[in-house]
Amino acid sequence: MASKPYQRIPIQDCGEPLVAIPLEQFAVVEPHPYAVLGAPYGERSPYYVRQGVLAALLQAQANLQQQYPGWRIQIFDAYRPIAVQQFMVDYTYGQLLQLWQHEHSGETDRQPPQEELLNQVYQFWAAPSHDLATPPPHSTGAAIDITLVDHQNQVVDMGSAIDEISPRSYPNYFSEQTSSEQTTADQSGADQPGAKTFHHHRTILSQAMDSAGFRQHPNEWWHFSLGDQLWAWLGLTQAAASQNAAVAHYGRAQ
Repeated sequence: MASKPYQRIPIQDCGEPLVAIPLEQFAVVEPHPYAVLGAPYGERSPYYVRQGVLAALLQAQANLQQQYPGWRIQIFDAYRPIAVQQFMVDYTYGQLLQLWQHEHSGETDRQPPQEELLNQVYQFWAAPSHDLATPPPHSTGAAIDITLVDHQNQVVDMGSAIDEISPRSYPNYFSEQTSSEQTTADQSGADQPGAKTFHHHRTILSQAMDSAGFRQHPNEWWHFSLGDQLWAWLGLTQAAASQNAAVAHYGRAQ
């Protein structure tokens, strides 16, 4: 498996502690989806982030509510120990393998394409590296998976589920679907706002998080980082890249 480009960013950990997210101030997915599967969190709750990340998350929600009163950020996942990252990589691979076996159930002589399936996994899941120079983003306490709920406490439809392994997970996927969808609507005379609505909802989320300094994962509409290697890499300008000037503020949380 090839390393990811953001893993080349050096880390100078600022030493901020992990702190509990005050869940009463947000919406939250309960019970925790990975804990239900048996992910080994140990004594620490998954609803932890670095102190500075929490301050920014609170600011993002405040900014959101200025435009959309009553709306809240819904916390899906935050801190992950390396053991949990390994568990979820293995679980996701197992799910894809089961799907492949179902689709090829009549082909008894065909072996599962392990490398291809793993590549699909690692397109969306960071490798559970124990190397302090290449921590998974969630293991730093600087990455968070979220969505939104509206003023009626209804989950806002983003057009695909969190953790879905498909092109629909790309943040701008529905932006690219709107023109073809509009053509279909014009031809049928029907109003089909699906892709446009989903893209609008994703834009609300990304703008709220961007306003507080977060940066969005290029493959995952739900994943935002602040201060980790991915965040630093996403913020690289051409000049900074040529001078190797980017630095991550958060390494693997201890």
